[in-house]
Amino acid sequence: MSVATENFVKAIYKSKINDITDTKPGNIAKLLGVSNAAATDMAKSLASKNLIKYEKYKALELTKEGEKLALKVIRKHRLWEAFLHKTFDLSLHEIHREAELLEHATSDFLANTISDYLGNPKFDPHGDPIPNQNGEITTKDTSISLAKTVENKTYIISRLMSDDKEFFDFCALNGLKYGNKLSVIKQFSKNKMTQISINNNTILLNQDFTKIIFVDETI
Repeated sequence: MSVATENFVKAIYKSKINDITDTKPGNIAKLLGVSNAAATDMAKSLASKNLIKYEKYKALELTKEGEKLALKVIRKHRLWEAFLHKTFDLSLHEIHREAELLEHATSDFLANTISDYLGNPKFDPHGDPIPNQNGEITTKDTSISLAKTVENKTYIISRLMSDDKEFFDFCALNGLKYGNKLSVIKQFSKNKMTQISINNNTILLNQDFTKIIFVDETI
């Protein structure tokens, strides 16, 4: 499959599963940085290959084959992130950037070899689940966004859903890392801000951050 095809089905899958935006061609075009016309042409082409379901003016849907392809690409991407983070201690932004390139040039054999080398991890360094070699996500997601947390409770960071360098730089500076604990001090619902305590520091976060930082409540 071409790089364009793999990126297209991956964008549809991630948009739907993460509820980021609807999957009409125009929205997928924005995510991929292409024109609306190019996205529509790609949608029609992939529909003819039974990878997506396309109807004019409606959201795009992956077929079973399309979802299988998307999960295969996502598996390779997240395994590379895990490998690069463990081996070279690259930042979260750096591993994402490099994995975007490496995922398209990786065979199933190499992906499985990397997975075995890493001990078959179920999550990447961002906290995103890694599909197994059958294209299945076997982990159960119980996390909620920081925006939906309750005051005076402690949580564990389970997912950082972004590919923005400034976001990851901010997280690194303030200890907002997968697996770290934080306490919610105050929810400012009117202003859509959340005050937290982490590593003995108090931070006030706006919704741009709290909607992409996911946590699990501590037991």
